[in-house]
Amino acid sequence: QVQLVESGGGLAQTGDSLTLSCAASVRTFSNYVMGWFRQTPGKEREFVAAISGSIAATHYADSVKGRFTLSRDNAKKTVVLQMNSLKPEDTALYYCAARYGSALNIATGVYAYWGQGIQVTVSA
Repeated sequence: QVQLVESGGGLAQTGDSLTLSCAASVRTFSNYVMGWFRQTPGKEREFVAAISGSIAATHYADSVKGRFTLSRDNAKKTVVLQMNSLKPEDTALYYCAARYGSALNIATGVYAYWGQGIQVTVSA
């Protein structure tokens, strides 16, 4: 069983930066691809970014590419999503997710483990 706990987030203004962290309770963290997704009311959960386990390859949604950076520390079993140049459209509930394996994937259905979510609100 993998447990994920998100931290960070909160309120920001347009152009500000925020950092989201996700801590995992898992035996071999490097065996898991870690992802971030976000969801707003009435919309489906959407992919934000993912990072592979051992080589830390990354993939980003076009909407955040160049503004968000995802990194991981396998020793600390954490991933960090650095969000810069925030926009009001980044406002959402952000979820950390994990899937066993090495292939980066943007589909929510392949991630077996999810955090409870953390709110990010960006005002204009």
